[in-house]
Amino acid sequence: MANVYSNVPRHPEKAHREETEPLPRPAWIRVRAVGEDMRSQTMAVLRGHGLSTVCEEASCPNLAECWSKRHATFLVMGDICTRGCGFCNIRTGVPGALDAGEPERVAAAVRDMGLTHTVITSVDRDDLSDGGASHIAAVIRAVREYAPGTTIEVLTPDFLKKPGALEIVMDAGPDVFNHNIETVPRFYPSIRPGARYFHSIRLLQAAKELSSRMVTKSGLMVGFGETRDEIIQVMDDLRSAEVDFITIGQYLQPTRRHAPVVDYVSPETFEAYASLARGKGFSMVAASPLTRSSYHAGEDFERLRAQRQTGRD
Repeated sequence: MANVYSNVPRHPEKAHREETEPLPRPAWIRVRAVGEDMRSQTMAVLRGHGLSTVCEEASCPNLAECWSKRHATFLVMGDICTRGCGFCNIRTGVPGALDAGEPERVAAAVRDMGLTHTVITSVDRDDLSDGGASHIAAVIRAVREYAPGTTIEVLTPDFLKKPGALEIVMDAGPDVFNHNIETVPRFYPSIRPGARYFHSIRLLQAAKELSSRMVTKSGLMVGFGETRDEIIQVMDDLRSAEVDFITIGQYLQPTRRHAPVVDYVSPETFEAYASLARGKGFSMVAASPLTRSSYHAGEDFERLRAQRQTGRD
């Protein structure tokens, strides 16, 4: 009997250019229902400071749960990206000028929300000479000033052809450096056009070289038609770059204009991937259908930090 949660084409590398009927979502793709009170409070703080979140712009399925806990991933440098990735729901186009007041507003929101851990991400800004690295660094420094007890995770672009950009971000001293690999190399032309797989691996490796104690993190999505061997190869490449923390989640098609879901990966397969990742030496692994790069980021970082502390004792 055919698997109703799989739509694997004869030539998987062409899946992202073909029109296919959306697959029915399986029972394990369920978003938790939460109350509205805390979510509304989170929205009020964000709107009051005139800020965007990747939770909204990328149509994250965990928005309600995270906002109900006053967790949000701040999206800086505008809501228009200079790239058009096949999986992403953020608008593509010509961005506006950087907002010099944004770092201070993000920092004020972090303080007002009482966050103990915050995640800062951004659109790609290939139009800027440093890819926006100086702006990200300014956000980090502002958060340090306004909320000195908050740990900071940055989820950065790849800074392709922007020499010195990574160093600018690292000099600002984030607690976690995150850059998502997103998918296996075979699908980069359709899923991450404009990016280069081995450049992203090298970026993560360079971050570790600049600060050996820095937690480095990367994530990928499954469901594009990749094979188990391809996922294992990505794990090996990330470990070769000494990445500490890997996240693996199910890709969900934002609109019919985006790459189709080729298959829904079962919870048991995610558990198997998690076991493989731990066996390969990742210090922290998050793998489930609804795992996203920032999902439970604060709790996971605290666990990783506790592990490191125990290792020194």
